Amino acid sequence: MSDDFKLPEDKAERMERCSLFYTDIVPHNHALGLKLLDIGPAEAVVELPYADFLVGNPETGVIAGGAVTTLIDAACGSAVILRFGRFLPLVTLDLRIDYLRPARPGTSLTAVAECYRATRQVAFVRALVHQGDKSNPVASAQGTFMRLEE
Repeated sequence: MSDDFKLPEDKAERMERCSLFYTDIVPHNHALGLKLLDIGPAEAVVELPYADFLVGNPETGVIAGGAVTTLIDAACGSAVILRFGRFLPLVTLDLRIDYLRPARPGTSLTAVAECYRATRQVAFVRALVHQGDKSNPVASAQGTFMRLEE
């Protein structure tokens, strides 16, 4: 694979390159307003700001599950890319989400994803979604992603 797809070593530059998934590369992420907040060697922290158009039930004001699923999937995919250190095509093989409590209306959601194991073709990721208190998560997730190139 070309060096154009490798992520830079400098954290600020890596962050800038990875942020493209939320502004230019994946229109769905941009449409939902997802924002990359922080990164690590195999971790990504992504925010889903609260917006009325994301509400699933107007009576409760709770963000729809589909938007939360997209938040988790995007954060997990970013963690995998950071683990491999380069942009590469991925597919989500499995994403299990446990919704632990309803999200508070009017408050953004933050997903913290970690790619804790990777083989040549498959990566294993876990994530928590919270609203400012990691000890009181809204959802937890486990995912498996597959790279599509050698």
